[in-house]
Amino acid sequence: MNLEHKADSAFITLDAVTKRFGKLRAVDAVSLSIGKGEFFSLLGPSGCGKTTLMRILAGFEQPDSGSVQIDGVDMLGIPPHQRPVNMMFQSYALFPHLTVEGNIAFGLKQQGGDRASIAARTQEMLGLVQLEDCAKRKPHQLSGGQKQRVALARALARAPKVLLLDEPLAALDKKLRKETQAELKRIQSASGTTFIVVTHDQEEAMALSDRMAIMCEGRLVQVDTPAQIYDRPANAYVAAFVGEMNLFPATISRAIDGAVLATIADLPGSVTLKDSAVPMGEAIALALRPEQMRLALSENASADHWLPARIEDRAHLGANIAYRLRLADGRLLQALAPLHSFEGRHAVGADILVGFRAHDAQLLGDA
Repeated sequence: MNLEHKADSAFITLDAVTKRFGKLRAVDAVSLSIGKGEFFSLLGPSGCGKTTLMRILAGFEQPDSGSVQIDGVDMLGIPPHQRPVNMMFQSYALFPHLTVEGNIAFGLKQQGGDRASIAARTQEMLGLVQLEDCAKRKPHQLSGGQKQRVALARALARAPKVLLLDEPLAALDKKLRKETQAELKRIQSASGTTFIVVTHDQEEAMALSDRMAIMCEGRLVQVDTPAQIYDRPANAYVAAFVGEMNLFPATISRAIDGAVLATIADLPGSVTLKDSAVPMGEAIALALRPEQMRLALSENASADHWLPARIEDRAHLGANIAYRLRLADGRLLQALAPLHSFEGRHAVGADILVGFRAHDAQLLGDA
């Protein structure tokens, strides 16, 4: 399946781009448009083609077929150093013998600018990343987050039209990643530069992106806003990759007046889903997020459908309790309940009921 998504105002356009390495199609007929000033993420597991696609944009790889345009200019055949693109690598690659301002100014000096303009641009970048007080420090005197901001300032100093970021926060610990995400978003908005991030971290992509593309085996599976991808995944692959998802194998019994009737194993009766597209000819799954599951000791009005389950495990996640539940057929489900609620008080080993509301469920096919 080829998927093309047009941004409202196309600034970067890839048209049927394909790249092979031997028999492997690392990028398979990808068509995509990205808007000017957009924060865009390429998300997928290792080997899905996201890094190859980024290298094609940077000019480090040439596609076997298809075209790439940036700001209306055909990029094929243009070497990396002549493209309006810069790249920030995961390692940051700071020069240890140079100060912060020396690292930021390095590319500007290579470009041949005069001393006054280089100094002014360097100060502008220091202000953008809020590192004026660290200008005379060497990289070994900086924290991980500060090093990341120096690398970002250096990459932006030459005013590229597009900045490519390869796993930009991977070297940071979890707490610092959270803090730096907001800082990265602020810098991107202030600079107005089009950012394209390659990552396998779904939370990072969701937090940073205006839009994101989910890749699988060299193809685009879904391109949309983080909210749409989370709430309305295109298929079971996207649903399982972005966030947690409970998937019940289902069959379609019939469709009546715009509603679909689905049946799942061990669930009495059928589930009625209104305005649901039925992916015909595919394996079907009824999909529900953990926060949409309801827990109770007896059936009540909080859910339309109930199944018996046993609590296998519970984990304290701050404001929520995450449960693992085992159904009678051995299948595991996940549920999320507020800490200070009745649903958050169930103990490991308890036999309970797990339920859901029909309007929360959706039908998904394979990728």
